[in-house]
Amino acid sequence: MNRQFKRHQAREEKRAAATEHVRRADREDLVRGRKRTKPREFFKEVRQELRKVAWPSRREVASYTIVVLVSTAVLTALVFGMDFIFQKLIIGIFG
Repeated sequence: MNRQFKRHQAREEKRAAATEHVRRADREDLVRGRKRTKPREFFKEVRQELRKVAWPSRREVASYTIVVLVSTAVLTALVFGMDFIFQKLIIGIFG
């Protein structure tokens, strides 16, 4: 084993120990009966987070939709064309 491998192994063991510590803490919280968020508070927080979202404009949504539809049509045509060519090639070879 070289030094680099030993260092890597030590880092992995340290990371695994930290992960186990977090898992143990989560289990302890579940055993203790951590309080759940009430539905009203949950939806209030959801609304607050959604206000922070940078929503696209109607024009941006329309342009993104057009890009997706055109690229889907082009890729579909490409796959169809390749399938057709390979089909003719295989039928031509094996007869």
